[in-house]
Amino acid sequence: MGLVLGSGLSGFTQRVEVAARVPYRELALPQSGVPGHDGEMVLGTVGGTRVAILSGRVHLYEGRGAKEATAGVRLLGALGVRQVILTNAAGTLNEAFRPGEWMMLTDHLNLTGESPLTGGPNFVDMSEVYTLSLRARFIAGAAAQAVRLHTGVYAGLRGPQYETPAEIRMLRALGADAVGMSTVLEAIQARALGMEVAAFSCLTNWAAGMDGPLNHAEVMEVGAEASGVLADLLEEVLRVKN
Repeated sequence: MGLVLGSGLSGFTQRVEVAARVPYRELALPQSGVPGHDGEMVLGTVGGTRVAILSGRVHLYEGRGAKEATAGVRLLGALGVRQVILTNAAGTLNEAFRPGEWMMLTDHLNLTGESPLTGGPNFVDMSEVYTLSLRARFIAGAAAQAVRLHTGVYAGLRGPQYETPAEIRMLRALGADAVGMSTVLEAIQARALGMEVAAFSCLTNWAAGMDGPLNHAEVMEVGAEASGVLADLLEEVLRVKN
């Protein structure tokens, strides 16, 4: 199983029985300059399941293209990974989903204006981006651990600026429950490679207009505090798999 860890979530690697750590530069992967993105691949096992973890990602807002932003997913595919779990830090638009909680993606809105499949007639079906059977396993795992796991729609934007209150009202009208600046392109690339996909948003803050000013330090702090919940859930599901 492959995992991609977003802002402030690199602490999950402490749960791994590590076999190797490889810096991105040795894998010819682009490395982020954003705090909270370590830039290494961690290989090992969790709950007896072999994992390949990408700790950190690059983003469109760093001046990277869609191909660069999804290079890590293609590497996971080349390594034989058939299931991938994507994580991110996101703002919550849904008043029932509070900061510090987790949301599992059921669908997304790709509002980045980009696709990693550009360049040919790559007409990949997106009817079920986030695999139902994987989602069912995580719902069962969350119930077993009494974890409050929300489900909803994620809106992916380019950034790097946070959204305006008017943009948040628009996203809510479009059906979004959370908003962030990653994940959607990786999910598209993974589905194009035939992978099963699950994705999770750590809800780190209220979206613009719902509370006070937004800042990345808050995102990092809440992500670090909440990361243990997802780590426990991942361990539970990876044990169940075996």
